[in-house]
Amino acid sequence: MSPNAPLDTLAPPPVKTLRELHFTPTNGPVDDTIEHLMSMVGGIAQRGVVREMILASLKAGQESDRLADLKLMNASLKEMRFTSKVFAPYRERRKVSVFGSARVPAGTPAYAMARRLGRHLAEAGYMVITGGGPGIMQAINEGAGADNSFGINIRLPFEQRPNPIVDGNPKSINYKYFFNRKVAFLKEADAIVLFPGGFGTLDEAMETLTLVQTGKRNPLPVIMVEVPGRAYWAAWRNCLKHQLEGAGFVRPEDLEIFRIVTTVEAAVAAIDGFYTHFHSLRQVGAKLVLRLKAVPTADGFAALQREFGDLLLPGGAMELGGPLPPEADEPQLAHLPRLILDFNRESFARLMQLIEALNRQD
Repeated sequence: MSPNAPLDTLAPPPVKTLRELHFTPTNGPVDDTIEHLMSMVGGIAQRGVVREMILASLKAGQESDRLADLKLMNASLKEMRFTSKVFAPYRERRKVSVFGSARVPAGTPAYAMARRLGRHLAEAGYMVITGGGPGIMQAINEGAGADNSFGINIRLPFEQRPNPIVDGNPKSINYKYFFNRKVAFLKEADAIVLFPGGFGTLDEAMETLTLVQTGKRNPLPVIMVEVPGRAYWAAWRNCLKHQLEGAGFVRPEDLEIFRIVTTVEAAVAAIDGFYTHFHSLRQVGAKLVLRLKAVPTADGFAALQREFGDLLLPGGAMELGGPLPPEADEPQLAHLPRLILDFNRESFARLMQLIEALNRQD
């Protein structure tokens, strides 16, 4: 058509017809189609959540035509789905994520120490999660053995390839994105152990401490292992104390979230000790529920009330009891006694101190 044609002869641009989608069940035939799809494939237990995942994908397709954005969402969902699939058969076993340098050669004291730790953890009933690469990671996997090892590897242009213990292991996962891998490390772990390392190790250390300090990750033991002839973590903690606590950027109790040890035995004992009487916790509405392996004595409970009253909301209470109604979806934990708090959600480092006090009781 000539550029000089009258305006009234130009065809209007096509209008995209979009159905506005909502996460509430107000999408009419779209909701019906999603329900039919889930029924057709079968086996979907948490239908409400899966429905929202499908809607999120449809909304993303409507809202973005950038291939890179959609590929990132797609790869992230697929990586997290596969992570859940791999870990699901081992939910009942406690696991320890171990970090450390990939550049530690075999035959060094650090390598030998990590190998011994892997063996001791496996003997104590734990499984281990490493980055699946060389150095400290390979040493831990060697010590624990393939049956007790997960390797969650990251695809890098250098250095990071699966070590022989996890290469080909069905408990091995290769990630494209660091952020998905980091979620797996912390979501699946019941304890964190860190050996000296580079940027990646320090990144994992600070990520763990940040999530525990802010309550975005349930409390768990965080252990830093000093290797012979080094004061790596002691110097690191000294920096935190002077530069962060000294400036008021963190509270003194925040530096108690982690523990520095110098032996393999002390590392395993610290993890075991965290689960002496404490089992797990769950937020139920406004209540924080600590599931316990044993009921505190009357005197012990009174001491907890006196020492940790600062963790409660104004007018709140700390009490002993049984499972709350929303916990019915975890019947395997129904037999455990509970310590129930009106937690103020302000100092999660102090919450860890409460757990440690529980564990010290006879």
